[in-house]
Amino acid sequence: MTDNGGRPDTAEVAPAGLRDLVIYFAKLGAVGFGGPAALVGYMRRDLVEQRRTLDEDTYNLSLALAQIMPGPLAAQTAMAIGYFQGGILGATLVGVAFILPSFLMVLALSIAYVAFGGLPWMQALFYGVGAAVISIIAVAAYRLGVGTNKRDPLLWGVFAALFGATVWSGAELAVLFVLAGLIVALVRAWPGATRGLALMAVCAVGAALIWLLERSLVQAGTTEGDAHVLLQILLFFTKAGAFVFGSGLAIIPFLREGVVHEFGWLNEQQFLDAVAVALVTPGPVVITVAFIGYLVAGVAGAVLAAVGIFLPVYFFTILPAPWFKRHRDNRQLRAFVSGTTAAASGAIAGAVVLLAQRAIVDLPTAVIALAGLALLWRYRVREPYLVAGAGVAGLILWPIVGG
Repeated sequence: MTDNGGRPDTAEVAPAGLRDLVIYFAKLGAVGFGGPAALVGYMRRDLVEQRRTLDEDTYNLSLALAQIMPGPLAAQTAMAIGYFQGGILGATLVGVAFILPSFLMVLALSIAYVAFGGLPWMQALFYGVGAAVISIIAVAAYRLGVGTNKRDPLLWGVFAALFGATVWSGAELAVLFVLAGLIVALVRAWPGATRGLALMAVCAVGAALIWLLERSLVQAGTTEGDAHVLLQILLFFTKAGAFVFGSGLAIIPFLREGVVHEFGWLNEQQFLDAVAVALVTPGPVVITVAFIGYLVAGVAGAVLAAVGIFLPVYFFTILPAPWFKRHRDNRQLRAFVSGTTAAASGAIAGAVVLLAQRAIVDLPTAVIALAGLALLWRYRVREPYLVAGAGVAGLILWPIVGG
């Protein structure tokens, strides 16, 4: 049931136990394709709309925290949900459950990659999978936008602005999430002149800090000297994890600069293979670091790379989450959260356009994307089946059109 505004009736929500939540996120990490945009959409669809084990306010609060703090979007949203439902233990168990399946898959692919001298079929597989992923993200973006913005013209205005900004800039601009939240908070929950100015000042400082962190992501150097390679891996990926905003795809240029040009751990082809591995496996995109770590230093390198990338994400979740939880009924915070959630839905829709430009490169990939859209929309085919079918199509078509 929904109320008149299309919002799920939170009175009917029966919160899931921690065990059920951990099992859900382990499954999502094992079969959740489509990257961060699709993954956060699945969380809303499954937990808020279908299972009704999470209320919409908690979901929006989790998504807002993930948007305005450093950290890859899907993993941080999952950890935030775990925290709000089960405290630090919940955040820890949910985070591990969500990350571990994709880590093990990437580790297995890494071992095969080294053993067989590369994965020449990866390009063919991603030819089909990449196109199908666009349809998955498009449907997820639509459902997230409709579910969060409903019939609110202000929120749809924020959606449109972030959609345009993302397409125009080619990136997810974290500063705009803060600005969107501030605008909605001031319009919907004006606190008075004094508190309003204070709120604007706090948001300005926060936006400035985010901007500085993003600049640091572009300009940061890597560790120098003759330190042990395992320590270098841990430090480098910890620093990388501290500077990721929004989609895990945002970290790819930084990783390339470090692992290819600064350290020389991988060549260009190996790095492209690492990105492909992340895109054709379920779970968080930044798990590609495990592939890189394995190529550099085996299993220990893979483990330390994964620990490094997710450790800052974990602390950037559990440290501010108590404040978010304590003030969740505050009018200004609720309005701020609704603004950042609308911004997130717009940015995710914009990401569909950006990713489509890279994945839909000819008529066959356009057909795969449109077929995927029809199967998801009309027949509600489960995403893993769609990805598997698209992968088979890619393996068949690539030798003809691209090989």
